[in-house]
Amino acid sequence: MSEEDAEPAAESSPPKPGADQVKATRHRLSGPIELALTAAAVVVLAVLLQAFLLKPYKIPTGSMEPTLQIGQRILVNRLDTHPGLGTIVVFHPPTGADDAAAGICGNSDQGVGHLAACDQPVRSESSMTFVKRVVGLPGDHLKIINGQVYRNGLLERAPYIRPCGGAPDCSFPQTITVPPGDYFMMGDNRGGSFDSRFWGPEPQAWIIGTAFFTYWPPDRLGTL
Repeated sequence: MSEEDAEPAAESSPPKPGADQVKATRHRLSGPIELALTAAAVVVLAVLLQAFLLKPYKIPTGSMEPTLQIGQRILVNRLDTHPGLGTIVVFHPPTGADDAAAGICGNSDQGVGHLAACDQPVRSESSMTFVKRVVGLPGDHLKIINGQVYRNGLLERAPYIRPCGGAPDCSFPQTITVPPGDYFMMGDNRGGSFDSRFWGPEPQAWIIGTAFFTYWPPDRLGTL
């Protein structure tokens, strides 16, 4: 038989992988897959926490000094939107706060240049985000002397405040009443805070949550 007539030799079949080889392959793949699934779960959990439970914020101004410094970072509990007296709150103020020069009060006879602080906010929500402290609850009677609040006839006990120091618009001696469902907000830096004195109380519906923890810088780590 000539070479041309010769049939090609049959190629030998590769051996089928054994059970141990299959297990080894699956083991090599399971590591990256588990890592990817874990990372995805962490991302989803972080998104859900920020959307519904906790949200971080960075302090942009000195209005809450000495309690909160510029650049300090805080965590906010988004489930707590009915704050108590003295609570630090993150919120969207009324649109009257959009006027950074003086603020717009819902009552033209109150606020900047008047004897009474503003107790009638503009009833539309601003897109800005503020951080202040609750100094008046719904129904409270308030007046402000040199930056200090008299609530229902009693002077607030507030060792955390920075006094006005003679700054303009620190005194509003005429008593106002906080409307039902609203909260009166002021910064701890009473001479350098743009707050409810000028644009009115904060509707509860626009409160984002209460600040409860500061995590940066490390030397200020702790609860609020």
